[in-house]
Amino acid sequence: MQIVETLNEGLKRAYEIKITAKDIESRVEAEVQKMAPQVNMPGFRKGKVPANLVRKMHNDALMQDALSSTIQESIEKTMTDNNLRPAMQPNVNLDEGYEPGKDANVKLDLEILPDVPTPDVEGLKLERLQVEADKKTVDEALQKFAESQKQFETAAKSYKAQIGDQCLIDFEGKVDGIPFDGGKGEGMAIELGSGRLIPGFEDQLVGKKANDEVLVKVTFPDDYNVEDLKGKDATFDVVIGEVQKPKAAKADDEMAKSMGLEGIDQLTELLKGQIEQELNGLTRTHMKRKLLDQLAASHDFEVPPGMVEAEFSQIWQQLEQEAAQEEDPEAARKEMEDEKDEYRDIAVRRVRLGLLLSEIGQANGVEVSQQEMGMLIQQAAQQYRPEDRDRFVQYIQQDQMAAAQLRAPMYEDKVVDFLFDKAEVTDRKVTRDELEAAIEAEDEAEAKPAAKKKAPAKKAAAKKPAAEKKPAAEKAPAKKAAAKKAPAKAAAEKAPAKKPAAKKPAAKKAPAKK
Repeated sequence: MQIVETLNEGLKRAYEIKITAKDIESRVEAEVQKMAPQVNMPGFRKGKVPANLVRKMHNDALMQDALSSTIQESIEKTMTDNNLRPAMQPNVNLDEGYEPGKDANVKLDLEILPDVPTPDVEGLKLERLQVEADKKTVDEALQKFAESQKQFETAAKSYKAQIGDQCLIDFEGKVDGIPFDGGKGEGMAIELGSGRLIPGFEDQLVGKKANDEVLVKVTFPDDYNVEDLKGKDATFDVVIGEVQKPKAAKADDEMAKSMGLEGIDQLTELLKGQIEQELNGLTRTHMKRKLLDQLAASHDFEVPPGMVEAEFSQIWQQLEQEAAQEEDPEAARKEMEDEKDEYRDIAVRRVRLGLLLSEIGQANGVEVSQQEMGMLIQQAAQQYRPEDRDRFVQYIQQDQMAAAQLRAPMYEDKVVDFLFDKAEVTDRKVTRDELEAAIEAEDEAEAKPAAKKKAPAKKAAAKKPAAEKKPAAEKAPAKKAAAKKAPAKAAAEKAPAKKPAAKKPAAKKAPAKK
């Protein structure tokens, strides 16, 4: 085996590796000798099959396995001998002219991680902006929660239904005058204006009273979930059994008990806990950004171009998705192009901060335990169909890069917590508006990398470094303590988003998410 370095430029390295036919042949012969005692062949006792016959039976597979394993060993030797730390998966190319029985010429191209200066974690100073979940804040949240738990009471029979009211209906749907499967129901509760039914259905119930009979005319959407009804005109014979008006929202024991709680005091404590968790998350976000700003300002080193390009691609993809949703997508894309260099600067910052935090963590013994990793895997597996979850777990266990990506957010937060403990922290009480304004100011400041012009506010979210993004565990909790169960769907309801068909993953590919 011969290894020759052909490129040593910055963080880029390239090597040409020559694996002799003799090396490959010796590996094949060793494997034949290993296999022979286990081979069964008619006319021979087990273990007595001549080696040349074993070779003849399995030659192609043996040659391929020998070549692959020899290449892998040569790559590992190159990495070890040259003390290389790959930044990304290396590119390995076998000479197209290779033929079995001849020498194999392999080209290895890679980018290596830079030598990150040992960060000085002493002398960090941070301000912790704290917001109290006071009685006024909790009371306001309680009232909003009560308003979200809409309840209805029966209106007078002469009352005409309005948007926001609820109707209890019996119905039967027909296409070309013929009833269709799933088009009939009784006692269905429909809130007018909810958008729950197919377009035009709810509007035709506005102004109607209890016991009114209504002929509703609609057209099924082209993406409806029943193939035979897509795009079809239909009529529904509807009888309104009752019109109900929304009751005034009231936060009391009755509302709390209807949710399975002991009373209003318990609901109040639950909401207060959610508010405190949300405020703590905002406080942490602000501290984390200030910390990362200090680290970014005091460290400057070369970063692998491939990592920057991968990070930039993610930013660009997000921006393209956002641009497509703008009123003028073409203008939004032009604005993106005008600021392309700024976004690339942000990608560089993301990568540099990620490498810096990794170095700090390794230097100070920060790690994600096996138990914590197991928890992360199980949480991530819940995003997949039940039948795919075991395959996802196996995929993460086999693919080191996928495991590293899953581990990264928790590892990063552990490093940040370590730095918080090291820093000199001063507390200052502020209002929620002041805290959110401080975070927004950070967004705007970060949207001006390399002293360039400020990018539009709508793009600030895309510009947060990976190290600055709020991880899932820090997201604000849902405002509602419980969700009402929706009634069973009928044919008149909108088609839900279709679940894509499950695809069998390749050996090391993650299964499709739900």
